[in-house]
Amino acid sequence: MLYHLHEFQRSLLSPMLAYAEATSKLYTQQGSWLSRMPGASRMAAGFELFYRIGKGYEKPEFGIRSVNAHGHDLPIVEYTALDKPFCRLIRFKRFSDQAEVVADLKDDPPVLVVAPLSGHHSTLLRDTVRTLLKDHKVYITDWVDARMVPAREGAFHLHDYIAYIQEFIRHIGAENLHVISVCQPTVPVLAAISLMASAGETTPLSMTMMGGPIDTRQSPTQVNDVATTKPLSWFKQTVIHDVPRNYPGAGRRVYPGFLQHAGFIAMNPGRHMTSHWDFYEDLLRGDLEDADSHRKFYDEYNAVLDMPAEYYLDTIEVVFQQHLLPRGRWDVQGQRVKPADIRRTALLTIEGEMDDISGIGQTRAAHDLCSGIDAKRKQHLEVPGAGHYGIFSGRRWREVVYPEVRDFIRAQIAKPVGKAKKKTA
Repeated sequence: MLYHLHEFQRSLLSPMLAYAEATSKLYTQQGSWLSRMPGASRMAAGFELFYRIGKGYEKPEFGIRSVNAHGHDLPIVEYTALDKPFCRLIRFKRFSDQAEVVADLKDDPPVLVVAPLSGHHSTLLRDTVRTLLKDHKVYITDWVDARMVPAREGAFHLHDYIAYIQEFIRHIGAENLHVISVCQPTVPVLAAISLMASAGETTPLSMTMMGGPIDTRQSPTQVNDVATTKPLSWFKQTVIHDVPRNYPGAGRRVYPGFLQHAGFIAMNPGRHMTSHWDFYEDLLRGDLEDADSHRKFYDEYNAVLDMPAEYYLDTIEVVFQQHLLPRGRWDVQGQRVKPADIRRTALLTIEGEMDDISGIGQTRAAHDLCSGIDAKRKQHLEVPGAGHYGIFSGRRWREVVYPEVRDFIRAQIAKPVGKAKKKTA
């Protein structure tokens, strides 16, 4: 019912928001007589602020049109390599018609970036992808908004997420692949590769895990506290709702994006209020550069998706409440998850010193679980002064984290471990 009320409210606000957007433009356009009135800039700023706070935000584009790789400026073509009901595997392909450039790109290692299915769209990792494209062939998981997935496609559980990751790895080819998981997917990625190793399949050359909840008993954060102080029944009754009829996924049970967004804001309400006030003042001063930076940030931050209820509740129970992975008690479709079986795949874990979502030690816990990997092929990086987003986006990612990731991947190519042997009955 809450979701339906939210949609009803949006429909009521739509005319006012359209009016606010149009009026804001009238007060700023040079050809408009309103722009010459006293206080026009104040009126325009007020109307735009109202419009941006109230409007709905669609999924942004990656918008990566070109990249400089090996000293060459190359166009980028984004296309779907594999299409699943709940996720698209996207490839960012670098193009050139010059033989010497193609030769330079040929041996770049392929990387699968596993984006979080935890509220925001995969475009949140735009900076991650853009940076990786300088030295790698890049794929990324692009999770579909659950409200857009017809109910006939069935449920989507955590074990389905794991199966998707395994299918993507096999599709790209595990032999030379490197997997990078950011935040939430560190757990299902570790499970996917563990199960492949236990089955005797070839696993990727390396896995890089960034700011993820491998063991949330270590340095618990506010996010962890919320998940552990309430029973699973509370989440089922409070945050799970049916998708309204005006979407393809009508009737599907989801954790709605608007509730997730409210949770994001509630974690730092003062910061967001200050940011919006600064935006208003930037408009008054005519500081268009800072105002545009605000727009770009919130175009991304406010664009959220609905998560399938089954997957969300599985994650709360398995990862945050029962800690089944670090306790060695997680069974996926009847198979025990055994990270100790991983041998071929090297491990790099990355944590931010100031991370308030995945605390210090939560990601590093993977090292103890992956006891089958030679110690020389395991590395850990703690990034001083970095928060959660700083380890995969922004200056620290580009200047501190990425060089470590790039060198780690190259080191595994130089000294590959032998293929896994198929188990026989």
